[in-house]
Amino acid sequence: MTDLRAAARDAWLFTLPLIEIAAVRTRGQSVGSAMNAFSSMRNLADHRQRTVTTPNNDTLYATAQLDLSNGPVTLTVPPSGERYVSLQLMDAYSNSFCLLGTRTTGNEGGVYTLVGPEEAASGRHVIRSPTRHVWALARILVDGPHDLDAARVVQGGFSAQGPDVPPAATHARRSDGWSDYFASADVLMAANPPPVTDLALLRRIAPLGLGEGRFDAGRFSAEEAAQIEAGVEDARQAVRGGGGLSGTNFVDGWAYPAANLGDFRQDYGFRAVVALGGLAALPLVEATYLRAGAPEGGGIFDGTRNWRLHLTANRQIPVNSFWSLSLYEATPERQFFFTDNPLNRYAIGDRTPGLTWNPDGSLDLWIGHEPPGPDLEANWLPAPAGPFALFMRGYLPRPELLDGRYRLPPVVAV
Repeated sequence: MTDLRAAARDAWLFTLPLIEIAAVRTRGQSVGSAMNAFSSMRNLADHRQRTVTTPNNDTLYATAQLDLSNGPVTLTVPPSGERYVSLQLMDAYSNSFCLLGTRTTGNEGGVYTLVGPEEAASGRHVIRSPTRHVWALARILVDGPHDLDAARVVQGGFSAQGPDVPPAATHARRSDGWSDYFASADVLMAANPPPVTDLALLRRIAPLGLGEGRFDAGRFSAEEAAQIEAGVEDARQAVRGGGGLSGTNFVDGWAYPAANLGDFRQDYGFRAVVALGGLAALPLVEATYLRAGAPEGGGIFDGTRNWRLHLTANRQIPVNSFWSLSLYEATPERQFFFTDNPLNRYAIGDRTPGLTWNPDGSLDLWIGHEPPGPDLEANWLPAPAGPFALFMRGYLPRPELLDGRYRLPPVVAV
């Protein structure tokens, strides 16, 4: 007997990244972004930015939704001097299959040819995408308000040239009913066939008839439809409790990310959790994401209390680029977005202007809804009065941060 409930659960989790990235495409088109072309966020992300969960406030973004169905796309990465840059290329299932920039190709810039999975191609700088749809996301470090204009010059150097393609279709959202959701997932799978390494999963979800662009919700009986609906609800519950970027296993007050973040392979559950709570997360070698744990358990803090993170002088965060602590208000679905605050400060880190270090070389960061006092405000990260989450980002982390030899101290109540 076919277990449609289990099949629907697995299929919903498997296709959630397709649906979430399609939603990003739709939102981009609604504000005038064209396919196969970069658009730029000319200002740092703030509380009004609600396109992607857990955004960062350290870098400018340049983003492009690419369609390789009609041929290759040429990508230009500009020279950036000493500035950190990266261009992340993600397939339709949110796997990062290539990263260009400071760590991998250097800061001299370059021109690259991106081809689809079936395209014949040769040359030194050819990149093959596993899927026809690609999300290209560039990050350009900004060293503070004084550096914004210079960073924008580098941002404007990212470009894409490719054949004309039609506007992307609008698809169902993750909150839609199962019939609309799976109809859209079916179309997206047909346009972006999964790799053969997903064959075991595809066999499990085969009773739903996904992947050929001919999904028919009407062929299921009322009893079967109820099973599918129950499976979808199982999947929704699974992603709500999944922990996002850094999981739910806290060590000394912090949750550390799984090694396969950004390149998920067959870990479809984790991939779905990140699609909901950290879409477009970089692989760990590029940036590592640590989530602070509250004393009561879990990763949600109470903004009505005051908190402190103390970094001793001999235990500073080991990175080759920079680090920052970002604060997000938590939605009921456990998505995370910046919160409005009197300082217009959404993150604090080693490049924050005016940051005050203690005489012994240690650093105290103060976190809470109420100001900690005029002497401490330079090191204050404002929080909402309600639930919030804290994420530490370390860009170009050193081995000791990746392998666990370095552990951050816990965030404690004051």
